[in-house]
Amino acid sequence: MPWIKGPYGPLFDGTSDRAGAEGAGVPEFPIIRRPVKTYVATPADRQRDWYVVDAEGQTLGRLATRIADALRGKRKPQYTPHIDTGDFVVVVNAEKIRVTGNKLAQKIYWRHSGYPGGIKSRTLAEMLDRRPEEVIRKAVKGMLPRNRLARKQLTKLKVYAGPEHPHAAQQPKPMELTK
Repeated sequence: MPWIKGPYGPLFDGTSDRAGAEGAGVPEFPIIRRPVKTYVATPADRQRDWYVVDAEGQTLGRLATRIADALRGKRKPQYTPHIDTGDFVVVVNAEKIRVTGNKLAQKIYWRHSGYPGGIKSRTLAEMLDRRPEEVIRKAVKGMLPRNRLARKQLTKLKVYAGPEHPHAAQQPKPMELTK
């Protein structure tokens, strides 16, 4: 088998040195070419878009998954895991989120003051009454990796309890969601 010198070592040229029924010089298989370089996004070639999401009637977990993917840029062709290629997401009507089952009474959010015996808890219904923005933020945070990049990506999430938001100057586009 004839070998040729390639940029990354010897390469088989894909021809046979056997003379026979096939004939000499007939390709046995396609020529092996040099490896394709993996695309890595840089901060210079990323494009950040703004999206607005209406959370009214949306299921909490399914909505949080779509938001987390948009924050990371997973649905973009130039996605690179260690570079922030994601978009900004504005969520409105966070107080009108929907959950399935009996989660309003059974789902519990825990926090701790740092002092002995300082553990506190609230149900999902109490959280939606007090701070509905925090429910979506915590759900999205749980779907991001636990590292510095994810903490930076979470700052691109803007959540508002009502239908109004102060980001009209950025001209956010509505994100397509299925109900």
